[in-house]
This record gives sequence, structure tokens and C-alpha cells, in this order.
Amino acid sequence: MVKKFTRTMMTSGAIAASVLLAANAVSAGEWRGWNIHVEEYPVSHGMEAFIAEVTEKTDGALSGKVYHGGVLGSQPDAIEQVRLGALDFGVFSLGPMGQAVPETNVVSLPFIFKSVPDMYRLMDGEAGEAVSAGLAAKGIIALGYYDAGARSFYNSKNPINTPDDVKGLKVRVMNNDLFVGMVESMGGNATPMAFAEVYQSLKTGVVDGAENNPPSYESTNHYEVASFYSLSQHLIIPECLCMSKKTWDGLTADQQEVVREAGRKSTALQRELWQAREAASMKTVLDAGVVVNEIEDKSAFQAAMTPVYAQFLEANPELSDLVDLFKAN
Repeated sequence: MVKKFTRTMMTSGAIAASVLLAANAVSAGEWRGWNIHVEEYPVSHGMEAFIAEVTEKTDGALSGKVYHGGVLGSQPDAIEQVRLGALDFGVFSLGPMGQAVPETNVVSLPFIFKSVPDMYRLMDGEAGEAVSAGLAAKGIIALGYYDAGARSFYNSKNPINTPDDVKGLKVRVMNNDLFVGMVESMGGNATPMAFAEVYQSLKTGVVDGAENNPPSYESTNHYEVASFYSLSQHLIIPECLCMSKKTWDGLTADQQEVVREAGRKSTALQRELWQAREAASMKTVLDAGVVVNEIEDKSAFQAAMTPVYAQFLEANPELSDLVDLFKAN
């Protein structure tokens, strides 16, 4: 009995020691970061710069590793793990975050941003702070809003300069009622479809067009079968460099300021890298003979979205003030 009791105590002691070591490792800042993108991508470089800055400025007291390519799970799972503190930080598209954080749904409204610089200004200001407050209430601290590009229309028929130019076009959209309503409000025929099917569908005429950001338009070779690219920039959905509130709350005030500053620097770097990537993609498609047109005045498009916004606000009346905040600035 004595030997059995001794073995039990030793086992319990080993478990307790392991728990203590694990707790010390967490408190020492051995963070894990989630990323869906491959290593050679603007988001990935931004995240690596973030953790490097934190490590340097804290003399190694805080450090961690970014796990690229979604190896730590899907985005919905990773968001929940960040909320629970099982993951320390990550970069998430605000589009799919709406189920966990309702405030993030607002940035998925068509034409809520007039341009990419407008997105920067709003997300770095009062509107972004309101979204960040919604995230914090759900256990997520926003450290910066990355650039994920602006989605614009492309098709095989004609340039799009006004909403009337969309009439009659069969346009592939993501499977989301907001985006279906966006195309239908301009008289187009919205066609939800898997992204992998778009190239062949454009080539065979199943759809006349689709919409995406320049790197996606270029890298998928969609420009080969849809040679009119109209810079409507109707969807500009940022990504969030986020930290678990549980991890954040375990930091000292000085450490929190270091992390905040690292987030700001990381965001500036990522945006710069994304813009360079977009410029390279635009050069490729222009060199291939694609007809690219700017849309300087988007007011007609925004006016056409009235029923889309009305339907959204009917379903989400609690977000009315936040929508007004974005539209007023």
C-alpha cells in the first residue's frame, strides 16, 4: 500500500509539474499563430514580421511561431480556439467572422467602402474601433486590419461603368445572399458557383462574368476568358490580425504596448506588400490585352444597393448605428 501510494503521489507530482511547466511556457510567451495562407504571401510576411518585432522588443520574453497553410485547422475552428485561448493569435478574414462577431458583417456590405484607401481610413478610425469593440466582447483583440484586396467585376461582354451595364449579365458570385442581392439589384443574374468551376464556366458561356481581386483574377487565368475588368471595388473585406483576449490579459501594460506597436507596423508592411502584389497582377493582365476601366464615381452603384441594405438591416436591426457610422465617414 505504501509503495502504491508513493507511486500515485509521484505520478500526481509529475502531472502537476507538467501543468506548471506548460503554464510557465504560456506565460513566457511561446505563442502559436494561425494562418490560412502559404508562406510566400503578404499576410504571411506581415505575421512573421509581427512576431519577430514582439520577440525583439521584449528581449525574447515573448515569442512564438506562425503556422501557415491552415495546418492548425479551418478558419471557424481557429477563431473559436483564439476566443478560448488555445491559439494566441491569427489573421482572419472578417467576411466569415460574422457568425461569431455580428459587427464584422457590416464590412461585407457591397460598396460600404468607396475605395481601398477609404477602407484604411475607416478601419483605422472610429468605425474600425467599433468593430474592434465587437471583437473584444467575443474574446478577440484586433491589432490591425490587413488588406485583402478589392473585388471587382470582370466579364466577356462589355466594360461596366454604371449599374445598367450589369443588366442581363450572368455573374458568378460567392454563395451568400448579400452578394446574390447585389447583382440582382443591378439587373444581373447572380449565379452562385464553386470557385474551381469558374474558369470553365466563363470559357463555355455558362456565366458571362465573375468578380474578384486582381491577384485572384490573374493567378487563375480568368483574364484569358473574361477580358473586360471593371474596377468597381464593390467588396473590400479586410482581414484582422487578432490576438486571444486571454493571452492579451496575461500581458503587462508595457508588453501590451509593444504588441500594439508591432501590430501597427505589421499592418503597414502587409498593406505595402499587398499593393505591390496587386500592381504586379495588373501589369500581367494589361500586358495580355485586358480592357481595364476605372469607375471614378460609385454613387450610382451605392444607390442601387438600397434594397440590399434594407434587407440586411431588417435582419440585423442592432447593426443600424454601425452601418450609419461607416456611411457617414
